[in-house]
This record gives sequence, structure tokens and C-alpha cells, in this order.
Amino acid sequence: MLSSKKILLIISGGIAAYKSLDIIRLLRKEGAQVTCVLTKGGSQFITPLSVASLSENQVYDDLWSLIDETQMGHIRLSREHDLIVLAPATANLMAKMAHGLADGLASTLLLASDKPVLVAPAMNPVMWANEATKSNVETLKKRGIKFVGPAEGDMACGETGLGRMSEAEDILTAIKDFFFERPLKGLKALVTAGPTYEAIDPVRFIGNRSSGKQGYAIARALLEAGAQVTLISGPTRIRPVNGANMVHVESAEEMLEACEAVLPADICVCSAAVSDWRATSMSEQKIKKEAGNLPPSLSLTENPDILERLSNHPTKRPSLIIGFAAETENIGKHAKVKLEKKGCDWIMANLVGKDEKGHEKAFGSDENQIYFYSQEHDSKETWEHMSKKHIADRLVVKIVEHYKAK
Repeated sequence: MLSSKKILLIISGGIAAYKSLDIIRLLRKEGAQVTCVLTKGGSQFITPLSVASLSENQVYDDLWSLIDETQMGHIRLSREHDLIVLAPATANLMAKMAHGLADGLASTLLLASDKPVLVAPAMNPVMWANEATKSNVETLKKRGIKFVGPAEGDMACGETGLGRMSEAEDILTAIKDFFFERPLKGLKALVTAGPTYEAIDPVRFIGNRSSGKQGYAIARALLEAGAQVTLISGPTRIRPVNGANMVHVESAEEMLEACEAVLPADICVCSAAVSDWRATSMSEQKIKKEAGNLPPSLSLTENPDILERLSNHPTKRPSLIIGFAAETENIGKHAKVKLEKKGCDWIMANLVGKDEKGHEKAFGSDENQIYFYSQEHDSKETWEHMSKKHIADRLVVKIVEHYKAK
């Protein structure tokens, strides 16, 4: 999201400076260019080398640098970035900003800058509550300075209260909110992903080939659009989605219970490949193979239908419910039947299995082709073959359009 953005990060003195390294890492992961100014106080907690290594840029720390200031470094730094972020911002640095002091590189470039500023305060709760700090914060807000935090929690000094610097993920969200319209902000989304495993005995299970890639991509796209996302995931090998409330489950019954615990929600995307059946009873011990004996018979019972349950919830039905249909044949016929039977609003149908050349389709792949069916408009769309990330982005565009139309 931030691939075209240039961020100037000012790191001042405080134990929370260690979180700045995470901020740099997250910004770089989003594609942003990050340049850092490290105050003398900040360098007491983290080193210029660690900051430079993560930002992949020179670190600036001296107003009187002969090399930098022959090029008017503080002026250049103050003008060539899209956003200046102070994290952590100490009471001292905010006081200098409020009163126009310029006695170091950080305070000088802030006074010389015409760029927007985002402040993430970090200090002792009594310092944050002090009338002087309150007055400085009010002054800065009147000048258009944006704030994120502080949060409440335990402090390094042993005290507890309001003054803790916001987490790196929250600061990243505030940066994205500054740059981009977040059309789904304020909406709560529930996404299911991956397979379910239904135990036969302590070591064996009934499962399927779902990788969870599509559901995880959808969760990320919803987050980027501003939604509050809970991702309920069956067993996968994918890293958790930063910013999402992650809930890990194994069985269909566990997934249903987790979904119902999240309700009410505005948006529900059921992309998980939930097992239709489970063993009627699970053996408490491993079923042994014995010479001369026939294989044991397996009695199955039907699992709860999560999509149908949520679509027909008597009191907490999400306003938009999207299901997935993984089919090996007659995709249009099966998708329409599922749309009607389940009672959801949209169906995203796709072919799975192997193609005529023996290559896997959909499950485990990074790409897919979607056939989109809408209950409301009685319509069908065929989406071209594309990456699962692009499918997620396109789905979120349709979700945004749906809510704008409402």
C-alpha cells in the first residue's frame, strides 16, 4: 500500500524506542521508503546500525554534521518526505515543537518543515497527565498535528497508566489512514480460511487439500480497506495476518463455535474448506493394524454447515455473507444450488482438483479463476485467471461498492 510513500521517522529518547525498529520493518514490508533521524536520547536505547540495517538508509543524528549540513541537510530532510512520524515522541520533544525551539536536528527540521506530522507519544503516566504536557498537546492539535495513542498499560518504570506508546501495528494503521481512504473503516469482518481436520483417533484425521491462501489474502485486503478483521483459520502453514484477530481451530465444530463467538459482524467471508463429515466416534487410542484382520469400518456423521448456519442466524446474521464453492464439475449448476440452499448473498465458485495436464487447480496454488454469483442481482460474472491476492482485492472492491450502494 505504501510503495510510493516516503516516511521520515524521528526516534527520540525512551524505552519505547525499541518499537521503532518494528515500525521500520512494517513500513518497509509495505514498500515505503523510510529515512530515520535518531536523537541523542534515542541512541541510548537503540543503535544507528540497527536503524540503518532495517531502513536500508543513512541515519541522521547531528545538526552540525559537516557533510550533511553543507547540503542543508535539515532543510532537505524536512521537505522531501510525504509524512513525518515521531515515534516515540517524548514530552521534551513535544514541548520543543509547541514552543518553536530548534536546538537539535529533530526539533530544527520539524520547525523548518511544511509536511504533515504524526506523533506517537510515550512517557510516564504522570508526565502525560501534567498540565504542561496537556497544554502542549492541545497546541499541537490546533496546528493540525495528528496523534496516535498513547495507550494504557504497564510502564518500564513499574507504574501503570496512560502514556504507553501505541504498538507498531497501530502506528502503521494510523499512517495508512493518513494516506488512504479506508472505505470499510468501522465495519467488522469475519473470515474463515483453510481446511478442517476431523479426528479419527489421536494420530489420524479426515482432511482436505485447502492451503488457506485465498482466505488469508481476503483478510489482508479487508484490513487494508479499514475493516476490523477476525480470521478463523483451520490448520495451515501460513504466517498470521498482522492486524487481524487470529483464531486457530481444527474441527468444523470448533470453527462454528469460533464464528458464533465473533458475531455480530457486518461482513462474513466463508472461504474455509470445511469437512462435510466427521467420524461418529473418535477412538481414544490409536487404531492398530493387525495381521490377518480386515481394515476397520468408519462410521461418519454430518458436520454442521457453517455457511448455512450464519446465513440463517435468527438474531445476528451479518449484513453481507459470501460463501465459496469448490467444485470439480458442473460449476454453474452446483454454485447456484449452493447459493439458494445456504441463503448467503454471494458465492465465489472455483474449480479444484487437477486439470487435463495433471496440474493442481486452486488448492495450494497462488492463482485461481472465480465465477461470481449474486443472490440479490441474480447475476453471474466470470473473473479472468489471476493471483489470489488480486482476487481478494477485487472482492473487496465489490464489497465497498455494495456498502456505498446501501
